[in-house]
Amino acid sequence: MTLGSKLAWDDTVLPFQLDRSDIRGRVARLDGVLDGILKQHDYPPQVEALVAEMALLTALIGQTIKLRWKLSLQVQSKGPVRMIATDFYGPTKEGEPAKIRAYASYDADRLTDGPPRDNVGEGYFAIMIDQGKGMTPYQGITPLTGATLSNCAETYFAQSEQLPTRFALSFGRSTEPGVPEHWRAGGIMLQTMPKASPAAGGEGGSGEGGLLAADDILDDDASENWNRANLLLDTVEDIELIGPSLPATDLLVRLFHEENPRVFDTQPVRFGCTCSEDRVRQSLSIYSARDIEKMTTDEGTVTADCQFCGAHYVLDPSTVGFEAKGDEGDN
Repeated sequence: MTLGSKLAWDDTVLPFQLDRSDIRGRVARLDGVLDGILKQHDYPPQVEALVAEMALLTALIGQTIKLRWKLSLQVQSKGPVRMIATDFYGPTKEGEPAKIRAYASYDADRLTDGPPRDNVGEGYFAIMIDQGKGMTPYQGITPLTGATLSNCAETYFAQSEQLPTRFALSFGRSTEPGVPEHWRAGGIMLQTMPKASPAAGGEGGSGEGGLLAADDILDDDASENWNRANLLLDTVEDIELIGPSLPATDLLVRLFHEENPRVFDTQPVRFGCTCSEDRVRQSLSIYSARDIEKMTTDEGTVTADCQFCGAHYVLDPSTVGFEAKGDEGDN
């Protein structure tokens, strides 16, 4: 296999359907995207792993949103890692890449050396979808449960959407010969089709009553299909998910050839941030001149940093806020 074909599947999401089982899914592999996200910050390894897992979940879930929509995942926690936030921006037109960004806030002195999930304490997992101007954003929240962040996402879909969902993820530092060490991630998402869930459309729970099992949601035939597909997914190996040499289509055939897998067009993804000076000015437009004065540095400027990409903005305090000269604050 040539280097070009090895790289063809990096930073892409491949949607597919198992026709025999009436199950949909996606295969994602992230490489440069993770480099773009993580190089902006000097995260400890435990935090890097959590951000990598969230970015991979975001790519797998986000592929379903429509053009120009925005999907956000967020973890809020009382643990050492207080917050992880990710955004997935749908492409502006067919064929263009989607964009992902992510960051985490944490207390370095509270981090532990155990499994990364141990650094995320009690809290909640949220999914938000912004359909654009004039539309009410959708938000779903579920308590943090399970041994991994992907378990939290599975709980969300089971309780809030009543769609049995399964993730198999792998991520870590790649040490390929002749290639600088860098992060790679790969994963598969399986999900029942909405019409296969008799309870779909019912009341979404907050998770207080415990996790709904697939058998509680699906009828007998759908439950059998779901269990069979999960048994097949259990055979996947980490190197198959994260390795650069196995095309995603070959992986699907290896795992699910008896389920009649059908693939669709791949979705390329890239690291990307939407911050800009205009957006910073807009965020400051709610403040009075007195408020802006309190934000002004000893050097006589107002500064702002983007948590996602690290961009640093330096502004003249007289040009920001709703009392700005010349109405610049309305930009």
